[in-house]
Amino acid sequence: MAVPGALRRQPANRGLVSHCTHHHVVVFLLTFFSYSLLHASRKTFSNVKVSISSQWTPSPWNSTAPELQPYELWNSSHLFQNAEEATLFLGTLDTIFLFSYAVGLFVSGIVGDRLNLRWVLSFGMCSSALVVFSFGTLTEWLHFYNKWFYCCLWVVNGLLQSTGWPCVVAVMGNWFGKAGRGFVFGLWSACASVGNILGAFLASCVLKYGYEYAFLVTASVQFAGGVVVFFGLLTSPKEVGLPELGADEDEASVEEDANRPLMGNDDVDDDDQNYSIQASDNDNQPKAIGFFQACCLPGVVLYSLAYACLKLVNYSFFFWLPFYLSSNFGWKEAEADQLSIWYDVGGIIGGTIQGLISDVLQKRAPVLAVSLLFAVGSLFGYSRSPNSKPINAVIMAITGFFIGGPSNMISSAISADLGRQDLVKGSSEALATVTGIVDGTGSIGAAVGQYLVSLIQENLGWMWVFYFFILMTSSTILFISPLIVREIRLLLHERRLQMLAE
Repeated sequence: MAVPGALRRQPANRGLVSHCTHHHVVVFLLTFFSYSLLHASRKTFSNVKVSISSQWTPSPWNSTAPELQPYELWNSSHLFQNAEEATLFLGTLDTIFLFSYAVGLFVSGIVGDRLNLRWVLSFGMCSSALVVFSFGTLTEWLHFYNKWFYCCLWVVNGLLQSTGWPCVVAVMGNWFGKAGRGFVFGLWSACASVGNILGAFLASCVLKYGYEYAFLVTASVQFAGGVVVFFGLLTSPKEVGLPELGADEDEASVEEDANRPLMGNDDVDDDDQNYSIQASDNDNQPKAIGFFQACCLPGVVLYSLAYACLKLVNYSFFFWLPFYLSSNFGWKEAEADQLSIWYDVGGIIGGTIQGLISDVLQKRAPVLAVSLLFAVGSLFGYSRSPNSKPINAVIMAITGFFIGGPSNMISSAISADLGRQDLVKGSSEALATVTGIVDGTGSIGAAVGQYLVSLIQENLGWMWVFYFFILMTSSTILFISPLIVREIRLLLHERRLQMLAE
């Protein structure tokens, strides 16, 4: 008797190795470092906030200090009367950036599916580099300081940086099929953490010369990266004569199963899978689906809402962890910055291992559910961490493993699965749109979360902040619970069919 398609699936790593070429390696590296450079410029801004605040705030002179003349010229760069006002404005810039970035993600996904992904990504990188240069370097060289000008520049920067993630995920989705996608995307999604480290390194090397040079170096490297992407990135295998994902499905059933997206309906008859959201099968150049069509794809809305809750927690650790370690334990700021890296390390390892497990099971939602359940326990344990740096680092890495790992999976591998499911089979022009919807919704949650965290911490204390994180993590599980139940049923059904076949 014929073996069901679900049982004819070969190991994911076998399909990955058999289809990997040097073009795949180049695409992996170019997309990895392009987004790393975008993240590096964001991290640079965080690393030089103290220097910027000092530049914008009058120095506290004592009675014996000489009075510098003329007073108007000496104080021309002072925008605020004290450091608290400057810090508040810097926090406002963070919120402005996150909201504009979230709005831009929705637009960039749609644009990326309608224009060449290489052009959009390169334009975003180069233009964002120019904005960062103008914000931190040009204004300081010209001694031009204006709050509204800074706000406008950071809004534009958020919109331009939003072109990065939808484009790089779409390109990766074009090149890497279901075979090993969880492992490959889990490893690849470390690009954000690598960008954070790179941004901190570049800023620290030149910060002694002035914060404007930190912006100059980061912007220059990012601009050069955009030029390399424009001339070197291949957005799909067909550009070099290789078959697109799923193009050889009729030749071998093994390759058919290896390239079928995880979000496909395995329990649907083969005749029903011929349905496509495209208007005509005769059109050789598939048209990009609309925004509302992408929202109606199975799993998009649920994963978007889940990611809004999860990214809120993940970004709160990114923004607030060093401050929490300094204020709660009294550790030095430099020590807190170094210790917070362990959260990123845990996220990198978690995304890679959990992606590999989801490849083996051929299901993503159950792996996420188990990880998030452990995340609730790790959050509770980390909130009661003793005043010990080694113990804190271990629990922090475990927390990053169970929170950062699922966050990386949803934003990369699962977004690619959603954009290449059966309803858009044969068209990659849903990848960027779907990725923009998922990440854009997550960024809105992250932006709102930064305000809520500061409000809760100020009025109730850090313990209630962790309770809030536990609530958001539990909400993530709740939103994807229908998908968890469905995939567990499919998994059990496949196991029963396998037992019958034996």
